[in-house]
Amino acid sequence: MKTFAQTLDLVDDSSRIAEYDRHHERTWPEVVRGLRAIGIRRMRIWRTHTRLFMVYEAPDDFEPKRDYQTYAEDPRCGEWDRLMRSYQQRIPTADPDDGGWWTPMDKVFDLEEQEG
Repeated sequence: MKTFAQTLDLVDDSSRIAEYDRHHERTWPEVVRGLRAIGIRRMRIWRTHTRLFMVYEAPDDFEPKRDYQTYAEDPRCGEWDRLMRSYQQRIPTADPDDGGWWTPMDKVFDLEEQEG
């Protein structure tokens, strides 16, 4: 399993942010199934004000740019994806040529690796 970390911003509107949070309290079952179907085993998203931070685990051969959006090929998952993007925006430092929506983050520290 590999671990991926990505970041994204929400539109700076407190009512829209509250809606986004509420959607994630009851994520559509098709989305959960769709993410599992593409190999994601664990996913967590944290938020501070408008900044989102997502960490997920996927198989070693998983490539986010190639594999992640395939879950949205399911019509209901595609609908969720479009809805979530209406709340989101790329971070100001995102590479426009990156091709992804979420911006990948580089690991700079791992406690377990330091102890190994």
